[in-house]
Amino acid sequence: MIVPSPYADLLALMDARAHTLEVSGSDTRYWEYGAPDSATTVVMVHGFRGDHHGLEAVVAQLQGLRIISPDLPGFGESAAFAAGPHSIDAYAAWLAEFLRLLALPGRLVVLGHSFGSIVVSAAAASAEGLPAQDLVLVNPIAAPALSGPRGLLTRLAVFYYWLASKLPERLGFGLLRNRVIVRVMSITMAKTRSRQRRRWIHNQHDRYFSAFADRTVVLEAFQASVGHDVSEYATDINIRTLLIAAEKDDITPVEAQVRLRAQFPDAQLHVLPGVGHLIHYEVPEDAARELRRFLEPVVPAGEAS
Repeated sequence: MIVPSPYADLLALMDARAHTLEVSGSDTRYWEYGAPDSATTVVMVHGFRGDHHGLEAVVAQLQGLRIISPDLPGFGESAAFAAGPHSIDAYAAWLAEFLRLLALPGRLVVLGHSFGSIVVSAAAASAEGLPAQDLVLVNPIAAPALSGPRGLLTRLAVFYYWLASKLPERLGFGLLRNRVIVRVMSITMAKTRSRQRRRWIHNQHDRYFSAFADRTVVLEAFQASVGHDVSEYATDINIRTLLIAAEKDDITPVEAQVRLRAQFPDAQLHVLPGVGHLIHYEVPEDAARELRRFLEPVVPAGEAS
């Protein structure tokens, strides 16, 4: 069953175009939306276990801009890395090469959600850096996940992925894709009281949360997601940054987001009330509004909607 997106009509106006590019020795699938001649391009990096679909509700709000949204290697339609683990360093190097190969003209904004916030931050803080003028981190992982307000749930997740790694291949793979467990994860993260919105969010997770290449990919990426956080990289990021955090985020409390903002040389923090770790699903309009405000001094007037 497919639950229609509340943003389908807006997204249709963005004219999605799919492409394939060889990056870091394997094929990366990415989608381009909006005006190809826009002076501003936003490259979006999705979160753990998701793919580009998860950020499409935000994409739909950014009429007039050019958006590029890849599937991370090993997730969605992108192939796993040809060699080496799916680590933060590997993903950061992949992102830097991806942007180098695209050679995007004009103003470049790089956005990362959740796990994507760690990847983007690691790439921006590396010696090579990123050719971006602005960073936007949505639901940034501001501190170690195990120290979050619901650290017990993270520990349960650690056990879940550990068990999936110890079971025989077929059983472990089945556990990782178990629909009941995926639904429990979705119910835990969703904060909206709208039954219709929750129904759509759960359907999105049912459809896309298990789109990974194999067991090794998801286990390595999980270890990367709980073993690192944005605070490791913040002081070395010399790019203007916007942090869009959530009041009820189960992974990172607001206090940690405030501390994180202070670590950046140049960062702003905006906390959205009443929402948790699913800003991109529950209030994509608010995320897009804050992004536009952040870019307002540098986005040409003709590109504003």
